[in-house]
Amino acid sequence: MPQILDNALGAVGHTPLIRLDKVARINGFKCNLLGKVEYMSAGGSIKDRIAKAMVEAAEKEGKLIPGKSVVIEPTSGNTGIGLAMACAIKGYAVIITLPNKMSLEKEAALRALGAEVVRTPTEAAWDSPESHIGVAQKLQREIPHGIILDQYRNINNPLAHEYTTGPEIIEAVVSTPSTHARPSSGKVDVMVAGAGTGGTVTGISRAIKKTHNKNCVVVGVDPNGSILAFPDELNKPEEGAQYIVEGIGYDFIPDVLSRDVADVDSWIKTSDEEAFAAVQVIMREEGLLVGGSSGSALSGALRWLSSDAGRKVAKTEGLNVVVLLPDGIRNYMSKPWFLKIALESGPSPLAGAIAQVLKKDAKHAPAAVLASL
Repeated sequence: MPQILDNALGAVGHTPLIRLDKVARINGFKCNLLGKVEYMSAGGSIKDRIAKAMVEAAEKEGKLIPGKSVVIEPTSGNTGIGLAMACAIKGYAVIITLPNKMSLEKEAALRALGAEVVRTPTEAAWDSPESHIGVAQKLQREIPHGIILDQYRNINNPLAHEYTTGPEIIEAVVSTPSTHARPSSGKVDVMVAGAGTGGTVTGISRAIKKTHNKNCVVVGVDPNGSILAFPDELNKPEEGAQYIVEGIGYDFIPDVLSRDVADVDSWIKTSDEEAFAAVQVIMREEGLLVGGSSGSALSGALRWLSSDAGRKVAKTEGLNVVVLLPDGIRNYMSKPWFLKIALESGPSPLAGAIAQVLKKDAKHAPAAVLASL
């Protein structure tokens, strides 16, 4: 039953699992393709979950003091927004270090929530003093009461997904009855998620494999240019190349990412082009305004389902394939890739009909009206 929430942190998570039937049909899949839509969380992304978990854990451990502590975090943006939201509610100052490639919308949202934002060179290696990590560490050393909660090493990152995201997915699948029209195995058979810090795919995998379906196939998605995929040979062809998609991929292996095959069964590498094409498909076909990393996850899922490893799953009615859609388009509205797919797509048949109607109206309009146009 709906209840009044004490604050916005009560609206973190609890996101819907939505059928992507049209996407599945377009690709000829018979399995149930399901999207876990995280932009419906209070702060707009899956990273709200870890921000809330890390802040609350630090409070319990006595590491945060309201009115004194300064939370400092290197981030691609979404963790920063989640932290800024939590800290605005709880009364902590926030400094976010953010690589230059991350969107203006993310910086604007952070500043609107009261955070200070320091931009850093995108090309700086993770262990460089000039990187977003290096700058955060410098600020932490020199600013009184500064603390880095450290999403890359903080165990509460994967635990947030093991205790919330994973169980939500399991509950949604288990509680949805199998019918003749919509058959279901009653299990999460395949889980596909992109990797940034790696906490999401690691934590969700553990929730599913430990408590629900040990045979679930977990597929990690990593952008070309990143080195997170395993085995390492997958990363070699384009290692170090720049990529546009935000929030996934790194040039180092975060501590919270498990590359153990017991947790992540296989990996798919994806390109920017695939990701943004998938964003357009999911927007146009399913009406979901997702961000670029959601396109990466979906394109990775489509590729895996079309591969030798996944083809049998794709052709089996009732098997449930869940794709994690981490955030929405709010953070990317000014990005060239989005403006291209939104404003520069070819004209639709309806556009031609509109032009004919307006041309006809103009032809019959009085001269005085035409002169004013």
